[in-house]
Amino acid sequence: MTEQHPDWFTYALEQPYESREIEVDGARVTYRAWGKSGAAPVVLVHGGAAHAGWWDATAPFLAADHRVIAVDLTGHGDSDRRESYALSTWATEVVAAAAAESDEAPIVFGHSMGGFVALTAGRDYGRSLRGVAAIDSPVRELSAEAKAWIAEGGHGDIPGNKFYDDRATILSRFRTLPEDTSTLTYVKEHIAEGSVVEVDGRWTWKFDPHIFLSSRMEPEELAAIDCEVALIRGERGMATTDITDLVAERLGGHVPVTLIPDAGHHIMLDQPVALIAVLQTLLGQWRNN
Repeated sequence: MTEQHPDWFTYALEQPYESREIEVDGARVTYRAWGKSGAAPVVLVHGGAAHAGWWDATAPFLAADHRVIAVDLTGHGDSDRRESYALSTWATEVVAAAAAESDEAPIVFGHSMGGFVALTAGRDYGRSLRGVAAIDSPVRELSAEAKAWIAEGGHGDIPGNKFYDDRATILSRFRTLPEDTSTLTYVKEHIAEGSVVEVDGRWTWKFDPHIFLSSRMEPEELAAIDCEVALIRGERGMATTDITDLVAERLGGHVPVTLIPDAGHHIMLDQPVALIAVLQTLLGQWRNN
């Protein structure tokens, strides 16, 4: 049985957004945008194998004073696929989406592999950013999604996504990577709805499995970041204390690390209200940077 939607979740999904697209390095990049056009931009970056819709319940609560942009990285969602992927290319897509919506310096929040993208944007474009935050991003390891995918048999020659005969069947097969039984059913079901596409009468996942080949970030890459940085981790997440301590050390030791209690890796699925509060706080702190 589907859980009843709480009022905050119903409110979030009722808020309209604009669907837009830009071209970045020869590929079409799609994104959703909430809030006043031209306002200070905030870019929300999903994790590996995910899509912009993962932020539908978060973005409206950040849009009072900001233009909030949830991007589909190439190889994900409704954006084009590329022959190969790199964190630097995805970071360029993020910065390009922000520039298409506002002349002001953006803030970038990224989850899991999207946190690698946010940190890469900080490395490559730091002086033109207000700040970046990585949400449960296990730097120095493969992204959580890639590790789970490999554990389930994805390796060597990358296979294509599986196809299913009907939409109901594929939706019943939706799982987070890694799987977490603490996720809120109503959030998970909403995300699943946007994760599938019909192709020639059958249904498959939107993401390109080749994305998993580009989902690692080394701590040494962090030293060049020249903007505000924050780390957020779930109590039961993948960004363990030793990982966040190492990241903070490589960033100079003065990096705030926020622990969200009783949260797994997919914080927007099991503790979304707490995550919203943390992101709102960062926006207030970085607004005038």
